[in-house]
Amino acid sequence: MENEIIFLVSESPEGGYEAKALGHSIFTEADTLGELREAVTDAVRCHFDGAEMPRVIRLHMVKEEVIAI
Repeated sequence: MENEIIFLVSESPEGGYEAKALGHSIFTEADTLGELREAVTDAVRCHFDGAEMPRVIRLHMVKEEVIAI
């Protein structure tokens, strides 16, 4: 059992947000951060069995900025 699972969250080019799990084949997306939290929780519940379920889901927000010079 792992204690936590980490997702990298970024803004989608099409709008909304995307989340990818580190070390697991889990990907989900949503229009708002609130919906993304629900989608990530549902995806984790579907991916793991009871004994393997992580106790903590960590969302690591990635924001890319471009500076033109």
